[in-house]
Amino acid sequence: MKVIVIGAGFSGLSTATYLAQAGYDVEIIEKHTQPGGRGRQLKRSGFTFDMGPSWYWMPDVFEKYFADFDKKPEDYYKLLRLDPSYSVFFENDLLEIPADMNGLEALFEKLEPGSSIRLKKFLNDAAYKYKVGIEKFVHKPSLSVFEFADLRILKGLLKLDLLNNIRSSVKKVVSNPQLQSLLEFPVLFLGATPSNTPALYSLMNHADMSLGTWYPQGGMFSVVQGFYKLALEKGVKFHFDSEVTGFEYDNNQVVGVQTLKKNFVCDAVVASADYAHVEQNLLDPKYRRYSPKYWDKRKLAPSCFLYFVGLSKPIPGVEHHSLFFDASFDDHADALYKNIRWPEKPLFYISASSKTDPKSAPVGQESLVILIPTAPGMEDTDEILDHYFELVSDRLKKHTGMDIRKHIIFKEHYAFRDFVKDYNSFKGNAYGLANTLDQTAIFKPSLKGKLKNFYYTGQLTVPGPGVPPCIISGEVVANEIKINFPLR
Repeated sequence: MKVIVIGAGFSGLSTATYLAQAGYDVEIIEKHTQPGGRGRQLKRSGFTFDMGPSWYWMPDVFEKYFADFDKKPEDYYKLLRLDPSYSVFFENDLLEIPADMNGLEALFEKLEPGSSIRLKKFLNDAAYKYKVGIEKFVHKPSLSVFEFADLRILKGLLKLDLLNNIRSSVKKVVSNPQLQSLLEFPVLFLGATPSNTPALYSLMNHADMSLGTWYPQGGMFSVVQGFYKLALEKGVKFHFDSEVTGFEYDNNQVVGVQTLKKNFVCDAVVASADYAHVEQNLLDPKYRRYSPKYWDKRKLAPSCFLYFVGLSKPIPGVEHHSLFFDASFDDHADALYKNIRWPEKPLFYISASSKTDPKSAPVGQESLVILIPTAPGMEDTDEILDHYFELVSDRLKKHTGMDIRKHIIFKEHYAFRDFVKDYNSFKGNAYGLANTLDQTAIFKPSLKGKLKNFYYTGQLTVPGPGVPPCIISGEVVANEIKINFPLR
């Protein structure tokens, strides 16, 4: 049986490899010249940048994925646990977040005596939510509410905190504003303010503080290469530099995939490309499950501005991962989610992989990725991008004493128009759908298309955005195909 997968991002690679392992004839059609999707790599002037994901969290998901093929992550890339995990710049303070739990508890005690005891309970609850979430929620195809009629879920409903919000939960742990920001940070990209994000998502605090922040040597693209190599080992065939333009149909099924170069015969299709684009622009209207109005009403997680910068010298006082919370968290969230606008004084994030990986920059130099979360659907201009780079540079100068503008060897930006051009991204989104309660599980766009043999995977369907959920999404879809189209 021939399965065509559209897109070689993490979800597409996952789907293809699981199906190939099961004996299906699988081919991936990829628009770009390299695998990875949003996890592609940029090389310029001796500098190397991850173009998308840069945080390696939830290592257990990666371990489970490779174990399903009798492999280990270290068979393909080397992992290093970062310590400190990351640093956080406030207006007048700098917090370095220890990888060691004893060190983390000491940090909390220093800023708020007695808080470490409450932190332990908070993280124990978060670990429970993580375990139940991974075991009972995210591996479900979410095609029916009855999938969740699980006694453990029903008994533990109150403990899962589905009806409370993360902000109220955090305030029960700490009153110190800096520690509150630290505990709220992991939900920044989930697509809602902390006061509108279910407390269930404190499970991300377990991923952050208990499971740790890791770095794959060579960057996240080395993980992409590991997935790609494993797919090849299982017999997946790849067609790069091939953009899908449409489909051929017969008897309520898709029987062919059209590209600018050639057409492919198939027995089933999995779209790992942008869900809204595939459905609204490539499928015949009569085979679309959702309307344009439906898509327009979806709540999206943020988009972002990215700046890839090569510096002639290292930037002092900045760790591999640095968060700049030297502005109002709530004001930036309001610009992202409520009163949509360009943020006046945004929070931002810097990845300086050359602090850990000398191969990412020439000797004595520095590679930086600067990320500013922005609201989706707002068309940027060069003037806007230049304005925000100046703003970030000024604040970096204040905190580090270095004016990066005087040391730039290479600089390139990436924003709304690039997400649309490169990924056909719906409203230029960078992270997918917001993880609000009304867009969780069965309330997300279905992984099953209207056509009998058409499926979707990735950040706009279940279980949601982020590299680990996309890996799981690929497995879930592969399982559905194995159930509905078993090999004889």
